Amino acid sequence: MLEIQKSSRHQKIIGNFGEALLCNWLSRSGFEVAIVDHTGIDIVAYHPTLKKRLGITVKSRTRTKRVKGDSVNIFSYQRGKNDREKVLRACEAFGCEPWIAIYVEWEQEADLFLLSLIHYDERYRGKEGRAMDYWKMGKKSLEEYEKDQEVRHIHMSFSSSSWNWSI
Repeated sequence: MLEIQKSSRHQKIIGNFGEALLCNWLSRSGFEVAIVDHTGIDIVAYHPTLKKRLGITVKSRTRTKRVKGDSVNIFSYQRGKNDREKVLRACEAFGCEPWIAIYVEWEQEADLFLLSLIHYDERYRGKEGRAMDYWKMGKKSLEEYEKDQEVRHIHMSFSSSSWNWSI
């Protein structure tokens, strides 16, 4: 098993990778996609047949140990922040529906989830007034996501045959 040792720029790299991976799967699904550098959203995707325009915020994380129970922070409301409001304002400016993507990887596997902000609020958000909104990654939550037709999910496995940098 390949142990993860994050570089000093890993957060930026994994963020870019999560965005590119999502763009690939959206493109394979008939969407025109663009990575945007805008406060609140990372991707704008348009499906010409469905006439759907999505504004997507992407949250990408690498876990250095195989603990699937660690939640992913979605939106912060701490110290005057309101990440949710930033997404809503960006989507209004671009005429998009607000969506959330979560990419989480471990040593040998990864999961990519995509769902609308409306569905997240209705089914997964929890109580308002908290300092943070989360995407739970525990076994029970993963089973629930798997049954939910409104949560798009891709599970990937990594295997390496000769990727060893030990001296």
